[in-house]
Amino acid sequence: MKKILDRYYALLKLVLTILIGVLIVPVTMQIFARYIGFIPRYVWTEELARFCFIWIILIGAMIAMRENEHFTVDLLPTPKTNRGKAISLMFVDLMTFTLAVVFVAWGWPLVEFGLLQTSEMAELPMVFIYAAWPITGVTWILFLAERAANHIKLFRSDAS
Repeated sequence: MKKILDRYYALLKLVLTILIGVLIVPVTMQIFARYIGFIPRYVWTEELARFCFIWIILIGAMIAMRENEHFTVDLLPTPKTNRGKAISLMFVDLMTFTLAVVFVAWGWPLVEFGLLQTSEMAELPMVFIYAAWPITGVTWILFLAERAANHIKLFRSDAS
């Protein structure tokens, strides 16, 4: 399972890199068209940039989940034992899991709605945009399951 998640993680990083490159093109076109008269102003560039930005944010959130780089707020004292740390980490991950389930549960009807919609300017199928939320939720669940195994090992390390 780890190898599959490692490959998926590498794919996410590759797609993120490509999307950042794709984002640069329409934004650059918009900037130059604003100041150079002979370059035509394309309306679809704003829409494409916005859609790329949505995916960039959500793929970045997926990558941050795998790297454990999401911010946390310490409300309680830091546990001193491995068992306490594991319980604390599992609680935080349970809250994140809840959000991931919300992304999947509410994102799926959005995807179904997007099957019938196209974007106004570029006429892209909206399903490709709306799919970002349930994909993010499922990815978080996969990465949280991987992390839960590490928390269980940490929890058991105090028992020995």
